[in-house]
Amino acid sequence: MAQRPWRRLGMKLSAPAAVGVLLALALLALIHLPPPPDHSPLPLPALSPPGPPWEVADPLSGGQAHRERLPVPLTRSRRDQPPGRGRRRRRGVERETPLWFSEDDLQKMQLLASGQVVSKTRIPAHGQVMRVGLQLVGDAKGNVLPAGPERDCQDGRCGLIKRPGDLYEVLAFHLDRVLGLNRSLPAVARRFTSHLLPYSYTDGSLRPIIWWAPDLQHLEDANNDQNSCALGWLQYQDMLQPHRLTLVAGDAPCSRIPHGEWSRLALFDFLLQVHDRLDRYCCGFQPDPSEPCMEEMLHEKCRNPEELVLVHILVRRSAPSRLVFIDNAGRPQHPEEKLNFRLLQGIDSFPAAAVATLQSGRLQSLLLESLRVDRELWESQGGAKGLIPLLQTIDRRARILLRYIQEHNLTVFEDLPC
Repeated sequence: MAQRPWRRLGMKLSAPAAVGVLLALALLALIHLPPPPDHSPLPLPALSPPGPPWEVADPLSGGQAHRERLPVPLTRSRRDQPPGRGRRRRRGVERETPLWFSEDDLQKMQLLASGQVVSKTRIPAHGQVMRVGLQLVGDAKGNVLPAGPERDCQDGRCGLIKRPGDLYEVLAFHLDRVLGLNRSLPAVARRFTSHLLPYSYTDGSLRPIIWWAPDLQHLEDANNDQNSCALGWLQYQDMLQPHRLTLVAGDAPCSRIPHGEWSRLALFDFLLQVHDRLDRYCCGFQPDPSEPCMEEMLHEKCRNPEELVLVHILVRRSAPSRLVFIDNAGRPQHPEEKLNFRLLQGIDSFPAAAVATLQSGRLQSLLLESLRVDRELWESQGGAKGLIPLLQTIDRRARILLRYIQEHNLTVFEDLPC
């Protein structure tokens, strides 16, 4: 059948010759095909990594991959991708900064780190704590005489210089941002040289400076001015009960603060072991005699829960439903056998994004990435090598918290857009 056309034309070709003719015709057809488009209409599939992004080898653990995941009920989070995968470079910031810092954070951190001290004010009853007005070199107001401490602070250009022993507050700020809580005030480590400050502030010691929020809401009671609302421990526990969600009176203390705020606070305070807010009486553990709660004889009040009050419960007038975390130095050396679980009492759910970050196994590396932005703190602690023991403590507490969530069958909630 294949040779019939050739016979009609009076041609007789051998088999090899016929194959050659066919090949020639095929090549001719290919030559006349239209050229391919510059880009394929179907994208090539992306190469898949060997596992989730957080399962890569972690240099902090000797190269072992972190794959442990606790079966905590977890919904999809807005921050499903581990934080820090993007970068942006900003004028005035020497290194690329992680994306968990907002532009507002970066501006305030720059003011705190390099602003010139133009005024000072003592904070009554707070020892070695001083509020200072700051002005950036090249600021449009640089040629204008300072308006005074109060005016500077109302303009958001003030910081609170604290004691060298409070440097832990800088770590607390970075932990807050890495976990996506965003409730603490910007803080940096700094050495001061201003002639306006006493020598104890300019002797070369590194101190934390915290941004001063001008609209923090304080009670008028001089004995309770570190609160935005007066709240006792029993009131607090009753407010956390599910049945109280809709029964709290509108004028009750702290009634505008939703449950999710207390969950963020409890998680944050547990990781840092901050007792001063929810348990200033040290009722959740047996304190050492040197603890302030023992020296001030506060621990004895644990026998009568009606006498227990919460302190440093603050909100801003511009956002009365959001807590502001202050005085976050905590206790870096607090032993694990004395961890204060009372801080978690009454909390039945935690923010999903923060829990996902704790579960990722990357908390240490993310904190190192964040702390590297603060050059003064980084260099004073000897870089990663000096900071790792401290971060390992936080990481162990995180694992203990995750186990607590699992054992008590607690849930997580999705963060709502701000």
